[in-house]
Order: sequence, then C-alpha cells, then structure tokens
Amino acid sequence: MGPVKSLWAMVQGDPVFMRRVNGWLAVVWILMIPISLMMGWLDSVVYVSALSLWALVSGHWSAWQAARVEVAQLEDAKKREKEDLVAEVVAALLARTNVEPATPTVPDHDRARSQGG
Repeated sequence: MGPVKSLWAMVQGDPVFMRRVNGWLAVVWILMIPISLMMGWLDSVVYVSALSLWALVSGHWSAWQAARVEVAQLEDAKKREKEDLVAEVVAALLARTNVEPATPTVPDHDRARSQGG
C-alpha cells in the first residue's frame, strides 16, 4: 500500500497532471454520450446508476479540490499580511549601506567668494 499512497500524494500535488487527467476524462465521457445512445445503454438501470455514481463522486471530488485551493489561497493571504515588506526592504538597505553624516563641503561658488575672487 506504500507505493500507492506515494503515487497518490504525487498526483495530488501536481495540478498540471490533475488538469490533464480531468480534461481527458471529460473528453471520454463526451464521447460516451453517442456511444451510450447507439448501444441502448441508457435503458439499463445498472448503466444509469453507474453514471449517477460517477457524477456524484466527480462532483464531490471537484468541490474538494476547489476547497483545497481556497484554503491554500487563504493561508498565503494570511502569510502576506504578516510580512512587513517595507521593514524588510529598509533592513536590507541598512545592511548594505553605511549611514554616516556627510562631511560639510563648501560649494565652488562660495569658495571663490571667500578667496576674494
């Protein structure tokens, strides 16, 4: 059961893979509509029950995935609220620069006046 759980965890953590799987499953079920009509399977209680169960499971699966995304987005928003970006930028600037008072300098035009020019 260990490899199955690790495969399941890997699949759940990969949204691109899940999007592709769900896309192909949608295509398969769309193709099954005319096949079901031509074969007369829609008259079968077992077939319609299986379709209903699949719809129920896939609907709950989708809602669960959407809820997982919402929870992750909420956690990210809370994390961003706690971050003080301005303080981090100021701290980084202070760490990189040397803050000392500037030495007073006399501008060139003032120096010329003081020398009598």
